[in-house]
Amino acid sequence: MKTIDHIPTNKLQRASKLVKTGVKVGANYAKYYGKKVVNPSLTKEQLNEDNAEDIYDGLKSLKGSALKVAQMLSMEKNIMPKAYVEKFSLSQFSVPPLSPPLVRKTFKKYLGKYPEDLYDTFAAQSVNAASIGQVHQATLNGKKLAVKIQYPGVADSISSDLALVKPIAKKMFNLQGEGKEKFFKEVEDKLLEETDYNLELAQSIAMTEDCATIPNLVFPRYYPDLSSERILTMDWMDGEHLSEFVAHNTDQKAANKLGQALWDFYMYQMHILKRIHADPHPGNFMVDKDHNLIAIDFGCIKHVPQDFYIPYFDLAEPSNINDPNIFKQKLYELEILRDDDDAETVKFFSALFHEMLSLFTQPMHQEEFDFRDSTFFDQIAVLSEKYSKDTEIRKMNGNRGSKHFLYINRTFFGLYNLMHDLKAQIKVNNFKNYVPTDSVA
Repeated sequence: MKTIDHIPTNKLQRASKLVKTGVKVGANYAKYYGKKVVNPSLTKEQLNEDNAEDIYDGLKSLKGSALKVAQMLSMEKNIMPKAYVEKFSLSQFSVPPLSPPLVRKTFKKYLGKYPEDLYDTFAAQSVNAASIGQVHQATLNGKKLAVKIQYPGVADSISSDLALVKPIAKKMFNLQGEGKEKFFKEVEDKLLEETDYNLELAQSIAMTEDCATIPNLVFPRYYPDLSSERILTMDWMDGEHLSEFVAHNTDQKAANKLGQALWDFYMYQMHILKRIHADPHPGNFMVDKDHNLIAIDFGCIKHVPQDFYIPYFDLAEPSNINDPNIFKQKLYELEILRDDDDAETVKFFSALFHEMLSLFTQPMHQEEFDFRDSTFFDQIAVLSEKYSKDTEIRKMNGNRGSKHFLYINRTFFGLYNLMHDLKAQIKVNNFKNYVPTDSVA
């Protein structure tokens, strides 16, 4: 793969790149409508493919938060056209890496030495390049290491990048009218946190220690002396990505073992730690030869405040969902309903969220849940399709709910998809077996 010697870092350079991308997209639309005149039955399939190609090509050279948004979009299978999902999913694994000279320059700037002075061996070519950083293999004192290097200028360009990609975010979250800035601020804050590798180092060590009691779950060891705000060194973990494993696995016991570990890991974080790994895409999980789950990349950690946690999980209880008074009260607490809503709006959103929550919380209602059952996911797909075509929803202000919904809902959708990919059968409350005696689940 071709390497990158330079990443545009100032606002003018990055804006210019996206303007050029916009011109290409405009030309694609002009070409599409020209053909549409001749062939009225023409679908938007080719248009979507052309636009996805041009937008992705523009974003991948910028890297950073612009590409991170593409990565987030690739997980929203029920919002974006298939062509966008397929193309943007490449941002999880396959983008052009930094050139070796630029890698050496980054080391000298942030650790004061070149990589060959810090490690016994250091592979000049990266083994994985994603949205805000790339990974190299190294060795030191006989131990294999993974060294993550952040792309230059990523942290400094987040605010301006988000301003440039707001139209994509608005489509992604249906953000309209007043109040939408709280959601953009939430995304900006989390992206800024992801560029702070000192913070990620601390979060990684804390998560490793706090979740040590969960069986069949493995973490790398992290090395503070070989890390900085833009470089992170950890153990090299041998295994295959979760997406690679599920593509060939036929062992149901292995699937159940991995699925239980993944489910327990997330339930323990949510209910006990009140902070959660909020980036559950397959690239952040691996499987070792003994079918243990390896968890990596703790740059995106969402802290869950108590005043959100309580009403959110109160609505995971069928008795509360089906009690109109309690249900309405919780919708107000979660900022889904507002004091200035008229009776028609209250009725509309109450019915909408009752239907959604009754479905999405089903795994919480049972002692065991079988993620092999396609019925649950078929129902989600049908509901998503229904809402995507509902003109009333599009007319309504999309800025409904607490800002915390953005990453918490993203986490649960990602978790459900991973569990479905594994086709795992799990015990829902198994995580309680690993709770310290001085904690209450």
